[in-house]
Amino acid sequence: MTVFAVFGITNDGLNLAVNLLILFLVVIWLALVYYTYADARKRIADPMLVACATAASFFPFVGTIVYMIVRPKEYLDDVRERELEMQAAEARLYELTTGFCPHCDQPIEKDFLRCPSCLRKLKEPCPNCSRPLDAAWRICPYCEHEVAPAASSSRRRRRRAETSEREALRET
Repeated sequence: MTVFAVFGITNDGLNLAVNLLILFLVVIWLALVYYTYADARKRIADPMLVACATAASFFPFVGTIVYMIVRPKEYLDDVRERELEMQAAEARLYELTTGFCPHCDQPIEKDFLRCPSCLRKLKEPCPNCSRPLDAAWRICPYCEHEVAPAASSSRRRRRRAETSEREALRET
């Protein structure tokens, strides 16, 4: 039983070794074609470029090496994740610098003394440095001036809660 002799080798053992080596190289080449296709799908969004990279890898070994040189550095998932993290960080920064008026629900910044929409007073200014103070503070964190706590803010909250309860009862 003679096996196909590739280079005209008549020795059966040597011919078998050459045939196995050729089979091994073909399997490696096909694995590189698949690797190029799979990696290009993870890194490139355009299907046409994925097809071109895969077609280039059909040139044995050279196509895959060229693809490895010119491929994008990042995976598409990493790019998307970084963009989402940036959006989340921007949203957190926006929340830290802005809020909503408790009276008209318009966006306001944390250091506003009055709401620019409804003109209601939001915070009291420090008597020493005129910076906005939170109602619960007993000292100005900017100039260290002692401030008497405002008792009217708890009454306002209680009044707002009672008003919202009455409105909820009217709706039902």
